[in-house]
Amino acid sequence: QVQLVESGGGLVQAGGSLRLSCAASGSIFSFNAMAWYRQAPGKQRRLVAGITSGGSTDYADSVKGRFTISRDNAKNTVYLQMNSLKTEDTAVYYCKAAGSLMNYWGQGTQVTVSS
Repeated sequence: QVQLVESGGGLVQAGGSLRLSCAASGSIFSFNAMAWYRQAPGKQRRLVAGITSGGSTDYADSVKGRFTISRDNAKNTVYLQMNSLKTEDTAVYYCKAAGSLMNYWGQGTQVTVSS
């Protein structure tokens, strides 16, 4: 059973930056991809950014140019660097590990961007 633990969330002013971390209890190299999702109150959970085991990345249009996803296989950790934060980025951010047979989710970390 893989466990994912997110950290790094918090309260930041618009225009500021945060770096989220997702630490896995096992090797992340075995997963097809790792991703960050977010869910704002009353809205569906949506993909923010993803990174494959080969290092290819994908981003939601709303965060392109502002967010960067990266992975450190040696530390079994995935990061989300968030710059130029906007109030609409406020949400609970979740880490996901996509395996061949099943997906794993973290418990989420709250990001609140104030104006």
